[in-house]
Amino acid sequence: MPTIRVLQVEDNALDAELVLGELEADGLACESRLVDDEAGYVEALESFGPDIVLSDLSLPGFSGQRALELLRARNDDTPFLFVSATLGEEAAIEALRIGATDYILKQNPARLASAVRRALAEAEAQRAARRAEAELIRAQRFEALAMLAGGLSHDLRNLLQPLLLAGDSLLDYQDDPRLARLGKLVRDCGRRGLEMVQSMLSFARGARRAEQVRLGALLDALGLLLQGTVPRSVSMDVALDDPELSFEGNHTELQQCLLNLCLNAIQAMPDGGCLRISSSRCALPGDFFLDGEEPRPGDYLRLTVADTGHGMDQETLERLFEPFFTTKQSGTGLGLLSCKRIVAGHGGVMRVESTPDEGTAFHLYLPLDAIHDDATVQADGEDSLQGEAERVLVVVEEVAQLSLLVDMLDAYGYQAHASQSGTVALQWIEAHGVPDVVVMDAEMNLFTGVRTLAALVERGYAGPVLLLARPESPPRLDELPALDHLHVVDKPVTARGLLKTLRRALESSEAA
Repeated sequence: MPTIRVLQVEDNALDAELVLGELEADGLACESRLVDDEAGYVEALESFGPDIVLSDLSLPGFSGQRALELLRARNDDTPFLFVSATLGEEAAIEALRIGATDYILKQNPARLASAVRRALAEAEAQRAARRAEAELIRAQRFEALAMLAGGLSHDLRNLLQPLLLAGDSLLDYQDDPRLARLGKLVRDCGRRGLEMVQSMLSFARGARRAEQVRLGALLDALGLLLQGTVPRSVSMDVALDDPELSFEGNHTELQQCLLNLCLNAIQAMPDGGCLRISSSRCALPGDFFLDGEEPRPGDYLRLTVADTGHGMDQETLERLFEPFFTTKQSGTGLGLLSCKRIVAGHGGVMRVESTPDEGTAFHLYLPLDAIHDDATVQADGEDSLQGEAERVLVVVEEVAQLSLLVDMLDAYGYQAHASQSGTVALQWIEAHGVPDVVVMDAEMNLFTGVRTLAALVERGYAGPVLLLARPESPPRLDELPALDHLHVVDKPVTARGLLKTLRRALESSEAA
């Protein structure tokens, strides 16, 4: 058992020594403070932070009952034991009634140590129960948040999706720099909004999916989240070795991890300081890894979050990743553990360096087994995106998105026809025959994309289909008959990405 802090409320120094002697004789390591008046007692509760209070019943100008009242008035569940020579049966019963943990007679101290051990164990069990209850409440709140996020995400996507398409369309006007700049602004705003929606939904649902994470985009998103959070007394410095570096991971989880570390760093600098986020690539040898970690030597991305705050001593560092261990009054003790699990889930490891009064640095090492550097990847979009008057049936319920898709396809040489529902699409086919290609939203309400496709196949359509769907909510394709040229396009849709897929779909269909 670690050293316990014992606050003794006693006016007899000899009795106090005898009590401590009983505890130490039973193997309990104690750090004690002795007080005999109310002012000293209140000050000790604040500065000493006792694990347990041992109090005499009566003292000149003060009393054990008053000490107990003051402790419980602070909503403090610290164990409180009366140790008195004058505690009668009625007084003992009253002491337990008003919140004392136990009572010990000075003339019979044999069970003092066992009573202290039991009181400390019960207090820890109560704290663990409250933490578990708090976590249950928090889990219920997250569940409610997930339901709310799910309800909002569809509408928010529909509102923001047109910004991407409109921005891409304006970028085509390269002969007018003002329109091109406006297009980039509109597209970037739409992309940021959609990323925020996706982050909220992924975090609330706990969704995890592998994706290509670009380092610069990850830190840009982190900067947006930290806006308004970093106080003026804290300077923020971001130094990325290669912002264009991309690697496989989960953007939302890494963003959550970095945000947690940054907020901790800010709280560690109440009087101001410097928050520095940096990145570099490094090679880790096999002997870098600790016991319990899988040795995976190779190339790694090192992300560092460092502060110039109050730092941590060795005892705190050793307990840093224990569940529920926290040095903050309102902390849950799960933030750093969550960060460590996120990094481990990416196949990486965490390291911490800290010196009291000098600061702390958290290093995240993420493996770069398959590096994708945007500067060296051959662009696959240099082929012509122009259509050859192919007839494209566009089936999307949301009016603004439908209009933008049709206008964009018309501008690129396709004959685009708009249908705002599956039933309208079927009526168009009956009137005009089957199109060359179908672009369809999978998330239509009344007549779903899957049902519409099934009806199209029944009417003889066998051409390519571009099905627009959210990655985290894929369509039930098992309900469809076999389709040789089905292409699922992840939402949010970009104009260039859609046009590339459309050309590939038509070319593969013609080749077949």
